[in-house]
This record gives sequence, C-alpha cells and structure tokens, in this order.
Amino acid sequence: MSTEYIALMNVAARIARQAGDLVYVGRRNGAGSVQTKSSATDMVTEWDAASEQLILQQLGLVRPGDSIIGEEGTQIVGTSPYTWFVDPIDGTTNFLYNLSGYAISIAACIGVEPVAAAVFLPATRELFVAAQGHGAWLGSNPLRVSSCESLDTALIGTGFSYSSARRDAQGQRISRLLPHVRDIRRCGAAAADLCFVACGRLDAYFEEGLQSWDLAAGQLIASEAGAKISNFSGEPITPSEVLVSTPGIHSSLIASL
Repeated sequence: MSTEYIALMNVAARIARQAGDLVYVGRRNGAGSVQTKSSATDMVTEWDAASEQLILQQLGLVRPGDSIIGEEGTQIVGTSPYTWFVDPIDGTTNFLYNLSGYAISIAACIGVEPVAAAVFLPATRELFVAAQGHGAWLGSNPLRVSSCESLDTALIGTGFSYSSARRDAQGQRISRLLPHVRDIRRCGAAAADLCFVACGRLDAYFEEGLQSWDLAAGQLIASEAGAKISNFSGEPITPSEVLVSTPGIHSSLIASL
C-alpha cells in the first residue's frame, strides 16, 4: 500500500476545501454570470470557472508534473504517471438554485484508476476522502456502506441526463424500479451520491452518461468503504454506466436494471 496515495489524498483534500470555500462565499452574492453547454438545462456559472482555475493553480504548485483533466476545459498533459480528474462544482444546478447538494470533486488516477480522492460539500462543510488500499473517511471517521440486504428496504439514489430523450428512457426505468425499493432519491450531484453510499445514507446509486470527473473521486471513496461497483450488467464500471451499492443488494439491482 503506497503512502504516496495518502499524500495525494491530502493534496486533494486541501485543494477541494479551498475551492469549496471560494464558491460557497461567492454564492452568497448570487450565482453570477450563467451560460449553457450541451442543452438549455446544462449550465455553467462563473464560479465553476473560478473554482477550476484555483484547483489548476494549486495542483500546478505542488504537482507540476501531473496531467489534469477538468470539466470546464482543462487538459494538461504531464510527465508523471498521475492524472487528476477535477469537477470544480458537481451539481451546478443545485449551486445555481442555492440548494446545498453541490460538491467539489478531485481525484488522482493512474490511467483511469483512482488512487486518491476528495469530495467536499461546501454547504454542509463535509469532507469525504479516500486513498486506495487505505480506506475512506468523513473527517476523522472511517466509512462503511450500509448493511442493507433486501432491495425492498433499499434507498436508491440516481440522476438524470440533460438530454430529454434520454430522460424519457430513464423515467421509464425508474417507474419499473420504484415499486420494488424503499424509495428513490435524486440529490443532484453524482460525487455526493457516491459518498452517500459510502457512509450509508444511500444503499445504492446508479446513473448513466457521467463523465470521468463526475465519477473518479466518489468511485474510490465508495469502493474503499466496501461498496460493490460495476456497470448495469455486473461488468467493470465506466462513466457511461455506474452502479454502486452495498454488496447485499448488488445482484438484485443488476437484475432490476
């Protein structure tokens, strides 16, 4: 188990908290200028860009040889084995509407495999971290997934696409699943949902069409907390199909999805 992963986790944690403080204080004066990306409902604010710029600058100071890929367009090719996947505000719609469920997500990866991660929720001041082989924590508390073993008592998180056609298909899946579970939650930020599985606030989370920066940090945190991760068929997880759950209901969810 590499102690370097612990060092990388601490870098991610410090920078995530700095970026979170920046956007949280900034949001007090409004969301600022807002533009759209892939659709009229896919929004980006000036604070997304400001957060990514802060993260970029801080990583450049302490990890100058690493590659960085950020949601708002950063693509830096480095010379080390590490690539940082950065989501400067995951859950921008929550941020825009002044809802609490947005997050800063930062992960160090070797290839696409996350080895160190931090997810910071500015509104609740919660910092989730993990290092591969060393566990996951919320603050100083080690994380463990729930003990749920029955789908009919499971609280399931999910998310929806910005594409109206894809949302229609997702809605049909939800309508089939809903009668067989305790309930469904749509919190609005993939990184936060993955951390909620890690700490037992959700029993499972699934979504389609994520990006690597949405998934990397939360995936490691959930995995290190004991979650089982895959795509909808039980094969290796990819951003296009994400299923993360407590082990006791994983196979049942695969059958349902």
